[in-house]
Amino acid sequence: MTASHHDIPPYRGVPLRYPHRKSLPVRDPEAVELYGPVFGATDVSERDHDLTVRHPGEPLGERITVSGRITDRQGQPVATQLVEIWQANASGRYAHQLDRHRAPLDPNFTGHGRCLTDAEGRYAFTTIKPGAYPWEHHHNAWRPAHIHFSLFGTAFAQRLITQMYFPGDPLLALDPILHSVDDEAARERLVAAYDPERSVPHWSLGYRWDIVLDGPSATRFEDGGH
Repeated sequence: MTASHHDIPPYRGVPLRYPHRKSLPVRDPEAVELYGPVFGATDVSERDHDLTVRHPGEPLGERITVSGRITDRQGQPVATQLVEIWQANASGRYAHQLDRHRAPLDPNFTGHGRCLTDAEGRYAFTTIKPGAYPWEHHHNAWRPAHIHFSLFGTAFAQRLITQMYFPGDPLLALDPILHSVDDEAARERLVAAYDPERSVPHWSLGYRWDIVLDGPSATRFEDGGH
């Protein structure tokens, strides 16, 4: 396996996450969209944005509200954008058959939701603050609490994926995935801000996290680009 400009030595998994062969030419780019999923307003229900109300009981953990705006490089809102999230539960375990972390599953929390941005590019989710979890990267390695975000653009082939982190987490300084972003300012933009104005009294703590799709202040996505 040859080295690539994508390689990040502290994060050993990077070479497994990017292609090693040249891309194939596409004769008809529009044909890709004919065979991919199609998303629209009718696919998203009014309850999909609240990950705490889908089961008979209350989920365990600290209830939070995460909201913000999605904009382009000119600060213009990106409206009717499909936003999806997925995350571990409060114990740091995903509701997925491949997750072998010895932490309890929560029968009242499955950890995924979605919504559409409004005319001002705003989105909002009510969920549970995820817990940290161990992973097999290095000795005593733990991933900081984070929420995965997926944005679909105007077509499935435009999908972008990134992660949002929480302020004050001591694991941020030790996480090789976060530090694969070599620009300090770009790393800071991946960390949400606590916002008491977005907290709901007696219900949830509020966090603000804005996403910029392109330009010098763009949010970093998992392909490493803007």
